[in-house]
Amino acid sequence: MKIKRSFISISVLMVIFGLMISVQFNSLKHPQVRDTRDMWDIREELTSEQKKQEELLAEIKKYDKLLHTYTQNKELTKETALNNTLQTLKKTAGMTDITGSGIVITLSPLFSESVTGEAVKNPPPDLLKKLINELNSYGAEHISINERRVVISSVIRDINGTTKIDGYSLDDYPLTVKVLAEDPDKLYSRVKGSDLEDIFASENVALKAGKSDSSLTLKAYDRAVDVQQLKPLKD
Repeated sequence: MKIKRSFISISVLMVIFGLMISVQFNSLKHPQVRDTRDMWDIREELTSEQKKQEELLAEIKKYDKLLHTYTQNKELTKETALNNTLQTLKKTAGMTDITGSGIVITLSPLFSESVTGEAVKNPPPDLLKKLINELNSYGAEHISINERRVVISSVIRDINGTTKIDGYSLDDYPLTVKVLAEDPDKLYSRVKGSDLEDIFASENVALKAGKSDSSLTLKAYDRAVDVQQLKPLKD
């Protein structure tokens, strides 16, 4: 009986001893991490958190303002809302004069007739279409060529050897291309970094792009817009 009690006591002691070793082992394996950052590191983190908070407050203020605008718009009459939408659509379609910041591109003969021995030709229609497509991909919002507004329905083609845009001749150099953009500097950089100058030079046309120091005004499209292909949207 005494032997049994001694065995039980030894077993209990062994269990306690094992638990103590286990606790000690975990303490060594996962030591408590102390914050060893100095005062400057803590200040930098605090400044970063304050900046994030300011940005969040600015976002909240922006959306509060937007919500207020939506609330005011609900109070507008249907007639006013429709008129505002109409004016916006006209502006987007190029049906109104518009003034803004942008760049000016000048097209002129690279070499004169006396150098090449050939008559100076009009810029090919495909070349102008290439220019317009590239400008649109670079962020252009509104374009005019020799004061003729370029819209989605504009037609540039060769008629009896003369390049025309919507029926207006483009046979007198230099040609002036005005381009408005939300970010004129980015547009200018992309034009200068493109291969447009080389492409036009292959057709004996010098392309020069420059930033405008003052605002540019583009005249409205002065012809009727063909809407024969448009149909009312059915619910």
